[in-house]
Amino acid sequence: MPSLIGRREILDHARTQLSAGPGVLFHGSAGIGKSALLDALTEQDGELSAGGSVLRCAPVEEDAKLPFVALMDLFARVPDAYVDGLSEGPRAALRAALLRGREPVSPQSRLAVRDAAVDLLRALSAAGPVLIVVDDLQWLDMPSAEVLSVALRRLYDKAPVRFLAAERVMDGEEPLGLRCCPPGTTTVPVPPLADGEVADLLLQRTGRQLPEHALRAIQETAAGNPLYAIELGRAALRDGMPVEAGDTLPVPPRLRDLLLDRVRLLPASARQTLLVASAAARPTLPLLAAAGIPDPAGDLATAEALGVAVADAEQTIRFHHPLIRAAVYADAPEHGRRAAHKLLARAVPEPVEHARHLALAHPHADETTAATLTAAAGSARRRGAPATAAELAALAARRTPADRPAERAERLLAAAEYASDAGLRADADRSAETVLAEAASAPQRVRARLIMLGNAGQALGGTGRLISDGLVEAEGHPELEARLHHWAAVRHLIGGRPAQAAAHARRAAYPAPATGPAVGGVTADTRVAALALLARLHALHGEAAAAESALGEAMALLGPADEPGARELVRTRALLAADADRIDEAEREMAGLLDRPGEYASVEETAATLVALVRIQVRSGRCREALDNVARCAVLPVRAGSDSSPVLYAATLAETAGGRLDRALELADRTVRACTTDGDQLFLLRALGVRGRAQLLAGGRENTAAAVDTLRQVRRLGETMGICDPVLLRWYGDLAEATAILGDTDAAAEVLRAARRRAGARPPVSVVAALERAEGLRDIALGHHKRGTARIQSAVARLRGRSLPLDLARTLIVLGAAERRPRRAAAARGALTEALEISSAVGAAPMEARARAELARFGGSRPAATRAAGYV
Repeated sequence: MPSLIGRREILDHARTQLSAGPGVLFHGSAGIGKSALLDALTEQDGELSAGGSVLRCAPVEEDAKLPFVALMDLFARVPDAYVDGLSEGPRAALRAALLRGREPVSPQSRLAVRDAAVDLLRALSAAGPVLIVVDDLQWLDMPSAEVLSVALRRLYDKAPVRFLAAERVMDGEEPLGLRCCPPGTTTVPVPPLADGEVADLLLQRTGRQLPEHALRAIQETAAGNPLYAIELGRAALRDGMPVEAGDTLPVPPRLRDLLLDRVRLLPASARQTLLVASAAARPTLPLLAAAGIPDPAGDLATAEALGVAVADAEQTIRFHHPLIRAAVYADAPEHGRRAAHKLLARAVPEPVEHARHLALAHPHADETTAATLTAAAGSARRRGAPATAAELAALAARRTPADRPAERAERLLAAAEYASDAGLRADADRSAETVLAEAASAPQRVRARLIMLGNAGQALGGTGRLISDGLVEAEGHPELEARLHHWAAVRHLIGGRPAQAAAHARRAAYPAPATGPAVGGVTADTRVAALALLARLHALHGEAAAAESALGEAMALLGPADEPGARELVRTRALLAADADRIDEAEREMAGLLDRPGEYASVEETAATLVALVRIQVRSGRCREALDNVARCAVLPVRAGSDSSPVLYAATLAETAGGRLDRALELADRTVRACTTDGDQLFLLRALGVRGRAQLLAGGRENTAAAVDTLRQVRRLGETMGICDPVLLRWYGDLAEATAILGDTDAAAEVLRAARRRAGARPPVSVVAALERAEGLRDIALGHHKRGTARIQSAVARLRGRSLPLDLARTLIVLGAAERRPRRAAAARGALTEALEISSAVGAAPMEARARAELARFGGSRPAATRAAGYV
């Protein structure tokens, strides 16, 4: 049996309740996975049935009218010897109920059947535990239900008989089958699957990775129902899937029959009303009336009586399930769907929706329609709906007449850009690849390549040909050349080649002649982005003055705040300020960025902003807010969200600071794998650094030794890339600290010497403090306890009064452990108490746990007063 994706927690809960109590009743809508849970508990879990009997039945709707059908199925495999062992009256009644004699019709004979069932179950349970399993409890015939109810009630707490059942209920309703369950039965609702779980389920059951557009449509339509998702996925693979905007999801006949049996009973007028409602993006009664439906309220009342759809208090029409809506639309003939869109095109006042209905009502090439769709797409993007804009632009391209290839290419490029903004990379790549294959214009082909580069995420290693071929075609177009050089710089940076990256960034930032805001035909926005990248590269090499100079040049060119280059510049300024311990400045920069209108930001821009924000919040000790922003990243579209190495790195960082170390280490491993897959050396360096810090914070000799191994990788990789920025130098401090803890004082000294050489003349305070703390631990390991303690105290003094609570708390913990001597116990306890207060106030759970553990060695407890309010 395939694994129960997304059901492990429910399964474990049900197993626990069934082991400790008399019964479990699963309930939920059709197809939600109740039967699969029953199968898992009875067929895979030997503990529930070991040495005993499993009596199972699965009645269907037709069985509900036939007496004792379920009882026949339950007792079908009970050996005759048990039935023959019953006393004469109950035995005869039971044989009759099981169609081994005359049907028991008198009240006395039915009472005898109940007594026989009790005696039979008692006899079976004497030989071993009995598990009664009823699937589709709602179809249990009444006589069988009465027998089970009496038997389970009488045997409750007297015999090892347990009850496991599943009941189909409408969404939001409670199960009715408890009447035949034993007292104390646990009811377990079976909820819909999450989108990610639906994706995993489809991959498992179909063996295919569905296209992004199709997967998204299935997730929305199935609404977490596993049966619906599997059927829709199989139909999409078999019958064709929505690969372009405007395509509809195929709903297989089996699902249509399951869902539309009641719809097909409705009069023609009501069916037409439901079809028009299914075609509308936001169906309401006034909209249907404006579309020419004679009596939409009456038709909806009829549909509501059958549980198909309802109009709420705001007159919005809601189908009972999204799949019913899809099935109504798919079941209609093509001419019927076109007619519905034609009605809606006349009635919808909103330009974007009007254009969409117009296109679907006239599925043929027409320049007027295409132009209307193009304008609507631009309007949707300006309003912050890039996915809708991409759909409309793709429709515009499909409606463009064949004798207008240039216009078609422009519309495809617009569709690609909008899809990329929405995080729909597969859609964006498909449109861009079409332009690359069809367009006669070299600039249009270069723009297609630029979109594909943007869609590659961190996996830019294989995009060399896109850039080199693009540079050939971009000759004579300085703006396009500069943008390609920018991407070449990003590619080299991610690939661990910062020197080559800097060369390309300069080509983008300083095209000839180097004067004016639009130098040599290159826009200010492109130059700002290139200068921001150049500033990052200077900072990575420890060239703080050069980084500030590049930022100053970019600021002089700064354009509208909503331009991508402007946002990248703000993020770069904020991150460099945070790395240099100018935390307040970094937070002001990010606050300004977040205060700007966010509706124009792409998914990539949103993810980049959130990642930068998490990095700064961790530095400033806003651990809870950092975790919240990681959660915001997780709901972004797939590639820009939970699978990207920058987002995974930010999640690792936040968990290390304010979550759970085991989770942080798991995320670090995922980040390392993602970076390795993408060839992302930059975030691999960062992922290894934070993993080493998490291992060191976990404590213990084994974890510390693992931290040394990890941080040595960081050092080798950083030296290979020529990086010596403050972040790396703090990781040098971690490495020196870990080696000193393990007693390898010579290695610690060598690391410290290397770090100071790379730190330059004026390193940030946090770097000095980290190295000083490690030096103090080395002195202590060498037996120079007084000198070592003094160094750690100096590190504490450096950090006081700065917005670096995690650095301070960590150093106080080290100081407290170092002061653990008979005459210094009070000082040690004071340092640890302060560390505990700080870490608790800022939500640094791992640090708090470490401080609490160290305090416990003194017999101390958390103080009632909190002196760390200033760190929040």
